[in-house]
Amino acid sequence: MSQEMPAGDRVLTTALTQAAATAGLAPSVHNSQPWRWTVRPEALELRMVHEPQLASTDPENRLVTLSCGLALHHVRVALAAEGWALQVKRLPDPGELDLLARLSGFRQTTADAGATRLVPCIRARQTDRRPVSDEPVPDATLNEIVGAAVAQGGRLQLLDSDQVMELAAAAAHAAVVAEEEPELREELAYWTSRAGTGAGLPPEVLPERPPQTTVPVRDFGQSGTLPVSSGHDRAATYAILWNTDDEPDSWLRAGEGLSAAWLTATRLGVSMVPLSGVIETDGTRQTLRQMLAGLGFPYLAMRLGIADRTNAAPPHTPRLPTEQIVDTSAVDAGTT
Repeated sequence: MSQEMPAGDRVLTTALTQAAATAGLAPSVHNSQPWRWTVRPEALELRMVHEPQLASTDPENRLVTLSCGLALHHVRVALAAEGWALQVKRLPDPGELDLLARLSGFRQTTADAGATRLVPCIRARQTDRRPVSDEPVPDATLNEIVGAAVAQGGRLQLLDSDQVMELAAAAAHAAVVAEEEPELREELAYWTSRAGTGAGLPPEVLPERPPQTTVPVRDFGQSGTLPVSSGHDRAATYAILWNTDDEPDSWLRAGEGLSAAWLTATRLGVSMVPLSGVIETDGTRQTLRQMLAGLGFPYLAMRLGIADRTNAAPPHTPRLPTEQIVDTSAVDAGTT
């Protein structure tokens, strides 16, 4: 005799499954998508994936945790836009460190207007590593982006011109270090050779030649096919995502803050590009910490600017199939 899940439970678990699938569009280090969601009858759990092909890039799982924080905020936005109120417990089980968050206490309410405005940005958001236009980002727009990050537990420090030069030097040095590390080169080669798998960075999202940017973007070891204009991003704004400690909970929350900032930037027509290379090398990460006057720890550098539409926008990076990132077996069993 089959058991039938109550209609109310099916409504919730369907909403959780759809929101987790939407969260799969979040950006992540090398587009590795290092998250897995478990849908339960009354909860949604987020776990990190230990990807061996990030062992040199991210040995402490900092960037993986940051990436999972982005996905966590995405799922919260998707649920809030559908009128679901919820509770989030981060790092809920000290005995299961891979379990980063558990969402529970769901109840239906009115759709959140702010979340409703951000949901289209989840699908529209993209990473364009080419130079931005000569149009500066208005101060009011920058302040709104910074405020969005702060509201979700992240901190953004906008850099002045001298600090941008320091960041440029640090990024250049990090590139030299990466070039001298065969393990890092092998990992980049892995993530840029994943075409057709739903993960990694295919040639069509990578510039065809090194772009002219104040702060050098990562050298992926091979050229892409994305056309690059002759422009330079002199009007770009650079920033550091940071917080006062270096613990997993703060990296997770910083990812949520980064998601809020990135989606807000997308809504306001601002291009955002993460610059994680300077974080992956201890020496240059220390340089960024000095730029914060020792008040905290840098999690990520980034560039903000108005996109140059001389060429068409890049395509969206591929995504893993939903069934690979969302486990519904705990609820599917109750419907048979």
